[in-house]
Amino acid sequence: MGDKLRIRPEQEGTRVALFDLEADIMDLVWARGWESFSVRDVHDVLGEENGLAYTTVMTTVKRLFDKDLLSRTKEGRKYVYSPKQSRAEFYQKVAARVMESFPVEGRSTAMSLLVDQISEADGSTLDELEALIDSRRAELDE
Repeated sequence: MGDKLRIRPEQEGTRVALFDLEADIMDLVWARGWESFSVRDVHDVLGEENGLAYTTVMTTVKRLFDKDLLSRTKEGRKYVYSPKQSRAEFYQKVAARVMESFPVEGRSTAMSLLVDQISEADGSTLDELEALIDSRRAELDE
């Protein structure tokens, strides 16, 4: 993903870091638990629903490969793709990239905003954040 990541804060989920069709494809792959798939597999699901041309799906899958979200192997005349990470790992990398993009002096502000967002959404999520912090501290003390 690296340098190819861009953030669209007005979007949600995978669309925050991927174009819409890219996000639809990755969401499909993760939701279906596909360990490997072809462009045809994706087109059979998304193409019919959205009226997409096979070549559009093929180009978008290739872009996901270029963004290092998918690996591929050649089987006969076609490529078979596999996700290189889970949805959770994807979100982790996006969050890390966002935090890394802030200068050091801006990170405390970003962390404060994160805590504000979490506490507004759900008190139990704030408890979960506290547990994560305690767990990381324990790991550092080992």
